[in-house]
Amino acid sequence: MSMTSPARRHQARIRAERAAASAAPGESLAGASHYELMLAKLLTDIRRLHAIQSVARKIDVKREVLPEYADYVTGSLKGGRGAQDEVLTTVMIWRIDAGDYVGALEIARYALQHGLSLPARYDRSTAAVLAEQFADAALTALRDGGTFDADQLNEVRELTEGTDMHDQIRAKLHKALGLAFMKAIGDDSLDDLTDYGRARAALQCLETALKLDARAGVKQNINRLQTQVEDADGRRAART
Repeated sequence: MSMTSPARRHQARIRAERAAASAAPGESLAGASHYELMLAKLLTDIRRLHAIQSVARKIDVKREVLPEYADYVTGSLKGGRGAQDEVLTTVMIWRIDAGDYVGALEIARYALQHGLSLPARYDRSTAAVLAEQFADAALTALRDGGTFDADQLNEVRELTEGTDMHDQIRAKLHKALGLAFMKAIGDDSLDDLTDYGRARAALQCLETALKLDARAGVKQNINRLQTQVEDADGRRAART
């Protein structure tokens, strides 16, 4: 029977579920045998990554090893009661790096609900790292002519709302969300109500970004959106 057989994968999920359930909220999972096994694997993978200088190659390696943590994540999220889990939170960050935003959010919901901390090497709060990494990923994709799911960014905004982080990070997240809404606008005339709604949402996000960080770099986009919205409002008023 191979290590990737359905039976072995089921066993791995069950072991992870039991390990996660063995510690109370806020406590460490240190000492739980399956957690220690996965932590040892994680440290081995981290050492492998530290030996690589190329950022692109690091991302390739993360994509290569992440499936090996999938059953652990599934079991931990099912059985977990909020114990501190360095493996789980590291996988969350690696999933963002690898472009698995759905998978990252799956862990983020649990991590923020239970107040899980990131390993000390990140030197920032879970909410701050989550917000900044999603924002950076979105801004890079949009800068390169691509798109980014505004719903995912909005969920990150909702998950991290009320948490303490630098204003510049929160501004960056609002900027990314605003630009994602802008990218989704199909017709600059805003005659379509869906496009109009996206423009208003984008404008609100970008104005928030500017309030949080005067150097957010959103003034031109704000001016453009204000003009489009005012023109659309004028045409609607003329038709009534």
